[in-house]
Amino acid sequence: MALLGMAGQGASADQPDRETVSVGQLAGKDAARKMAEQRPLVASADVIRWAQERGRYDGFTGIALERNRVALYWKGELPAPVRTALAKARGKAHVRVVAAPYSLKELKSASARLQERLRADPSLGHTVKIPADGSGLVVAADPGRGAAASAERRAAALKEDLGVPVRTVREGRMKERGRDNDSFPWSGGALLKNNGNPNCTSGFGVRNGSGAQYVLTAAHCGQAGDRYTNGADQYVGTPGPRHQPHDVMLIPTSDVDNFMYTGGRGGDERGVRVEGWDWVYTGEYLCQSGVTSAGVTGGPVCNLKVKFFYNDSEDLVEAEQMNGQEAARGGDSGGPVYAAAAGGGAIAKGTVTRSLGSGLGFQDFGTAWRDFGVWIDK
Repeated sequence: MALLGMAGQGASADQPDRETVSVGQLAGKDAARKMAEQRPLVASADVIRWAQERGRYDGFTGIALERNRVALYWKGELPAPVRTALAKARGKAHVRVVAAPYSLKELKSASARLQERLRADPSLGHTVKIPADGSGLVVAADPGRGAAASAERRAAALKEDLGVPVRTVREGRMKERGRDNDSFPWSGGALLKNNGNPNCTSGFGVRNGSGAQYVLTAAHCGQAGDRYTNGADQYVGTPGPRHQPHDVMLIPTSDVDNFMYTGGRGGDERGVRVEGWDWVYTGEYLCQSGVTSAGVTGGPVCNLKVKFFYNDSEDLVEAEQMNGQEAARGGDSGGPVYAAAAGGGAIAKGTVTRSLGSGLGFQDFGTAWRDFGVWIDK
């Protein structure tokens, strides 16, 4: 893939021309229905996910959203706090517990060793993925090359050495993708210009515990000392805290809000209020609202289904646009990835990093929360 360089109603008092709409109005009926159906599943999964976040238990493997239920994959006995959380989660949705052959901890350890092999021999593949069910590791190798077939054979041979099954899929590398005239206070989904050149999209307006305010976007969009402006060349800020491997960056600025553009480009000021952030789950349906894609489609790209969590230095999440459409385009980088909230607003899920065709690679908001201690501005 390539790098792509709280519910409120009514327009902002500072930007009176903006129109607040619901996520469902622009997502399309099918995507809006899928996200609505998943809300109780996400609420149930969150109960378990936060129990794991607090306890960091070795047996945890993954959580996936299925058609009408949540699947918790676990190796070994469930600790008492997780059993308590599970009982609470089942009050929100049906949850099945599935015995996993490997824990996430074991798979990450095997993945680290496999990535060393990939660095030494790139013909084995370029990306390691971890399925939520803990069945083993998935290696993505470049398509259309003779090395891909040998990669399958050699990856299979690694099972004995790594101690876990390795499956090879043939797919290209996602490419990095680097609304036009946002104004103070700064919002998500807006065009960002780096030293005068349009190259990326703002993700979300966020703040930390000390009250400092930032625009969250992708780290590959710029470097320390760069000057960020909006489409009308009004100053936004310069890069501040960043985590390059995770491809997340904060731009310190004077004021942000929780508005996010989701309409088209030009004079389209439609958008939604962002109610907060949440974890991402395999099987979840999401949208992304980068500026370039907005200019092509007239709105967000939705029906993005989460497929894998990567286990490398970037720690990205992979999703697929289920209608075969382009998941993102150059200039969408740093833009918001989100789900629909019950009240019509959005829930922040992450920021765009890269794409290839219908495939999308993004960083989940939980990683930015861990890296910087930030949350959605309200």
